[in-house]
Amino acid sequence: MRTVLVLNSTYEPLNVCSARRALVLLLKEKAEVVESSAAVYRSEHSAFALPHVIRLRSYVYVPRRNGARLTRRAVFARDRHRCQYCGSDRHLTVDHVVPRSKGGGDTWDNVVTSCAACNRKKGDRLPHHVGFHLPRAPRPPEAAAFVYLHVDRVHDSWLPYLSFAS
Repeated sequence: MRTVLVLNSTYEPLNVCSARRALVLLLKEKAEVVESSAAVYRSEHSAFALPHVIRLRSYVYVPRRNGARLTRRAVFARDRHRCQYCGSDRHLTVDHVVPRSKGGGDTWDNVVTSCAACNRKKGDRLPHHVGFHLPRAPRPPEAAAFVYLHVDRVHDSWLPYLSFAS
C-alpha cells in the first residue's frame, strides 16, 4: 500500500494516510497536492496522479498538552532506531539515563534508545560512570517524529517537510 504524507495548512506534518484516503480528501476538496508522483490512479472517466504529499486546506488543531505519550515505539522513533550510546540498530531497548533506583522518572528527558549490550553494561549507573555520553540531551519528540512510526520507508519528497533539529 502506498502512503501519503499529510500536512496541516501551515505545512506542519500531521499524519500519514493511504493513497486512497488522500484521493478522497482531494476529491472532496479538503486537501491539495503539494508533491505528486508519476504513478496514476484511473477510474472509468478520470485519471489522478498519485500524491506523495498533500496539504489540508483548513487548519486542524492538534492538542499537545504535555507532549506526546511516552511509549517504547515513540522513544525508538524519536531516536531514529539507534542506540544513543554506540549507534547500533540491533537488539534495541529503552534505558533510563538516571536509573529509576536513583530517582530517575519515566519522562522524555530521562529515557533513550539503547542496545541490549550497552544497557547491560550501564546497568544501574549513570552514563558517565561507564564512559558513555549522549550525543544530544533527550527531549520530547517533534511532531514529525511520529511519521516514522507509521512507515517503513520515508519517501525523498517528504524530507523537506520533516525537519528534525539535530
